[in-house]
Amino acid sequence: MRLLLSMAAGIDRLNRVIGRAVALLCGLMVAVGAFNAIARYVEKDLGLELASNAYVELQWYLFSLVFLLGAAYTLGKNGHVRVDVLYGRLGDRGKVWIDLVGTCVFLLPFCVFGLWFCWPSVLHSWETLEVSPDPGGLARYPIKSAILASFGLLFLQGVSEALKRVGWLLGEPLWQGALPELEEANETGAST
Repeated sequence: MRLLLSMAAGIDRLNRVIGRAVALLCGLMVAVGAFNAIARYVEKDLGLELASNAYVELQWYLFSLVFLLGAAYTLGKNGHVRVDVLYGRLGDRGKVWIDLVGTCVFLLPFCVFGLWFCWPSVLHSWETLEVSPDPGGLARYPIKSAILASFGLLFLQGVSEALKRVGWLLGEPLWQGALPELEEANETGAST
């Protein structure tokens, strides 16, 4: 079990690094959007073509990368929205079981389905070197690859979350505190 939990820690580290890199993309996305908006006004006065469809698409691509590649990081930080009607009333053990079953029954199969369903489209996009139909648009095949990366990273993080919960249920001392959401709830007295 320790080997599996060490693997979970490695997956967590990978997604933390990617999550931090994705956070930097947010600033770049805002800068590109601001430049494009300002350029549209300035080009009228200067008679130059500063704005471009490429900037609009680049902003859209950056947003897509933030959303797609940030999903696994958010899962690792327990940041996804959940309906808390039943979950909030459960004790730690019940929460861990709900998370474990939900991950194994819903999240992991969803990721496998996403990879299986998106693979042909991404492959076709690379085979044809798909580009935007808009004038001055960007290549589409790299951003479509981010869909596969997203499902892959989300799957790995789901495996990590499942392993951590199994470790917690087995009382693995290595993972005392591996589930920060339970630690926070215990500190505030919200769970029993």
